[in-house]
Amino acid sequence: MNLESQIEKISSFQHLELLANQIVEGFISGMHKSPFHGFSAEFAEHKIYNAGESTKHIDWKLYAKTDRLYTKRFEEETNLRCHLIIDNSSSMHYPKLSSNQFFYENKIGFSVLASAVLMNLLKKQRDAVGLSVYSGSYEYYAPEKGSDRHHRMLLHKLENLLQTNNSTKQTDTITYLHHIAEKMHRRSMIILFTDMFQGADDEKLFKALQHLKHNKHKVVLFHVLDKKTELNFNFDNSPRKFIDLETGDEVNLFAENIKTDYEKLVKNYFGKIANTCAMYKIKYVPVYVDEKFEKIMTTYLVEKQRFG
Repeated sequence: MNLESQIEKISSFQHLELLANQIVEGFISGMHKSPFHGFSAEFAEHKIYNAGESTKHIDWKLYAKTDRLYTKRFEEETNLRCHLIIDNSSSMHYPKLSSNQFFYENKIGFSVLASAVLMNLLKKQRDAVGLSVYSGSYEYYAPEKGSDRHHRMLLHKLENLLQTNNSTKQTDTITYLHHIAEKMHRRSMIILFTDMFQGADDEKLFKALQHLKHNKHKVVLFHVLDKKTELNFNFDNSPRKFIDLETGDEVNLFAENIKTDYEKLVKNYFGKIANTCAMYKIKYVPVYVDEKFEKIMTTYLVEKQRFG
């Protein structure tokens, strides 16, 4: 049975930990065929040697095989602190899923599974992970820890997000990103999953994102979207009612009449987000719910190397 078939079988039970592990194992086993050959050593008992460190624990046998310097690592070592943030507003629960779709085919499900995948990587590397969830309130906070008990607690919270009906729950991204930033005292990698539909002043939003970078944190913004409808506005020309999931506001229109203007506005807005993130040295990565999770994992690996 290939990986895709296994994922389909497992995901039908929505067992988050098992599915995340399956995705990660498939990714790691394929690393030797990709530009990321060599990263896989980090998932065992090693970390990359940095100039200036003691040479006492260099694994010379591994060096002979890979031509790269790695040091042996130990159980008590925590090489990275990572804090995951999930936007749980109503717009993240789009699109509404039919009974024959998988839970990760909407934005919140994709973000939950992507977070579980990253947690699996962090666990394999014995790194500490924390979690924040916000919408119109600060729904959940757990500081960075590396224990199995903590990992299970976070997985349980992620599973609960899939079962929650967030009808007309608005976003207060600005307020809660500032709150989260104030909680982050030790240098960490901060990873945010959001659709950026915050309906607020752009400048204030970017200041909140910039606040996350204080204390030399590394910030990665995964911009989660349904590409078919939210980016390309791919609807037929039947009369449709569009409903704002966070306010309940409604508008009736023919999609064809506004498709060109909509796509232009969206392209300009997303371009502004990307440019501002680049200015603030925030890693900006658009991701789409119909994609697989390789982009999530490779972004994490590359940014971790740069962060270290």
